[in-house]
Amino acid sequence: MKRPAPWSEKVLALLGNGNQTAALAQIKVAPSLRDAQALQLLLGRHPQWKNDRVTKQAVDDQVAALSHPRLHRSP
Repeated sequence: MKRPAPWSEKVLALLGNGNQTAALAQIKVAPSLRDAQALQLLLGRHPQWKNDRVTKQAVDDQVAALSHPRLHRSP
C-alpha cells in the first residue's frame, strides 16, 4: 500500500487542530489530483471527519475540478 502524500497529512493536522478555515483554503489549492484523492481517502477512513459535510464537499469538488482537462481560450 502506498503511503499518503505529506500534503494530505498536513491538511488532516489542520483539521485535527480545529482550524477548518485553513484546511478548506488548503483544499482549494490542492497541488495535484493524486494529493486530493489521498486526502479524500484519509477523510473517509477517519470516523471523526467522515461525517463532516463541508470538508467532504470541498474535497469532492476539488477532485472533480482536477480530474477534468482544463479549457483554454485562445487569445
